[in-house]
Amino acid sequence: MREARPLIAASPGFVEIEVRPAAERADLYLLRVVWTDIAAHREGFRMSDRYQDWRRLLHGFYEPMPVVEYFGESIV
Repeated sequence: MREARPLIAASPGFVEIEVRPAAERADLYLLRVVWTDIAAHREGFRMSDRYQDWRRLLHGFYEPMPVVEYFGESIV
């Protein structure tokens, strides 16, 4: 992640990233990335050369592949 973080952070529309380990499972993590909008992720980062490098660095760690979901602003 240390090597991959600058790839995503350099993307237009990137706001922040965090990786949190599960409190009760050693094999589970939450990867949360905040973007200014969905297009910044889908059409920006995912269509970029940086994403190909991201995949090369990180996709071997996912089992199974993560589910990507988009969420709105906090309601509280």
